[in-house]
Amino acid sequence: MSTALDEVQTPLNDNTAVASEAAPVLLSVDNVSLSFGGVKAISDISFNILKGEVRAIIGPNGAGKTSMLNVINGFYHPQEGRISYKGKTRKRMKPHQAAASGIARTFQNVALFSGMSTLDNIMSGRSLKMHRGLIWQMLHVGPARNEEIAHRQFVEGIIDFLEIAHIRKQPVGKLPYGLQKRVELGRAMAMQPELLLLDEPMAGMNLEEKEDMSRFILDLNSEFGTTIALIEHDMGVVMDLADRVVVLDYGQKIADGTPSEVQANQNVIDAYLGVAS
Repeated sequence: MSTALDEVQTPLNDNTAVASEAAPVLLSVDNVSLSFGGVKAISDISFNILKGEVRAIIGPNGAGKTSMLNVINGFYHPQEGRISYKGKTRKRMKPHQAAASGIARTFQNVALFSGMSTLDNIMSGRSLKMHRGLIWQMLHVGPARNEEIAHRQFVEGIIDFLEIAHIRKQPVGKLPYGLQKRVELGRAMAMQPELLLLDEPMAGMNLEEKEDMSRFILDLNSEFGTTIALIEHDMGVVMDLADRVVVLDYGQKIADGTPSEVQANQNVIDAYLGVAS
């Protein structure tokens, strides 16, 4: 019989497929439009995310990138179009339902429990994986105690992966910004997502911190097969990390393809990358 102990001792994700032309579609966005009053944040957007790939979403400020992630994880509900995830068309879905289905995310601004330690923040990402009831957890005996020990061991593995053992007991509110972003990634990893949404994971970081975060993202994708969709403004990072890139401008899609194809697209050059003098 499968137990919680069995589950937490598995890898972060047992999908080790690498994205390719033959990879199945994990998530499909079809003709999605989102408005706030009379303002259209997203207009008739369509693209897909293949299982096992790193998919970048780029564009100038106000292009609709974060709104798109909010639609994918159920925080916003589009007025038009549909989202299909793992072959099933979703109707209205709340963020906790998206999380339960295997979608995790990080945010532009760090959203951690500042008074809690690094370990406890990452442990909070295991909540959906805990099966013992509240009474068992309050008593902290028998099966509940064994389950928590197993989850903590799993989280310690994430801490080692992210190279943050030296801050495991420190309150995250006292950590430098770059380490806080790493802790937030760890909390999302603790959910063992099939699809990880990263909203500007390297915003505000220096070059060394960006290099570290890029390495963790690539390892998470290649070693554990986690599918990743990320928003990022650093074009060097995008070109190094992404398998494919979709470009938004004023809520509309203006390009979609490989990094080299997007980089050479005149619409993208005019709207976002700038024209070389």
